Amino acid sequence: MTKRFTKFAAVAFGVALFAVTPIGVHAAEYTVDPAHSFIQFRTKHLGISWLSGQFNKFEGTMNYDPAAGADAQNISLTIDTASVDTNWADRDKHLRSGDFFNVDKFPTATFTSTKFEGGADGGKLTGDLTLLGVTKAITFDIKKINEGNDPWGGYRAGFEGTYTLARKDFGMSYDLGPAAENIELQLMIEAIKKK
Repeated sequence: MTKRFTKFAAVAFGVALFAVTPIGVHAAEYTVDPAHSFIQFRTKHLGISWLSGQFNKFEGTMNYDPAAGADAQNISLTIDTASVDTNWADRDKHLRSGDFFNVDKFPTATFTSTKFEGGADGGKLTGDLTLLGVTKAITFDIKKINEGNDPWGGYRAGFEGTYTLARKDFGMSYDLGPAAENIELQLMIEAIKKK
């Protein structure tokens, strides 16, 4: 794929739509709005309840226009892993350590989409997630929330995506018990069309 983005995630995620790309048609460029986008996660705590958090700092771009065809749609995200926030300072400090995100060595995580399969309302978005120096192809379920004009003369589009990540796939092996081996990711992306 020739058009790419530069975010983990993850992702987070996501866009694209329709089937055949007309010759000479290009998708419009968008910038992810960090004030109205969220990269959240949750995992089981001891199998009893949920522990949830989010990344407060990230940026991204996307190309989106259903009329341009699936191959013209893509998204790229870069996440500041040190911005992890679970609403508990001591836990967040531990998450930034070498036991988890190792932010001194790996200050960012990225997601760059490579393929979309679906229609105007959503589908499957595949891309490369790089976390802790490990890159793996993952596939998100993507749903378009809506798109339209904003009150400030701009145009926006919103999407949500979900993915279940196995911590061990990215070398995150700190023992939290069997209930916490997987992390549920949710990306809620609102992007503004570039003028």
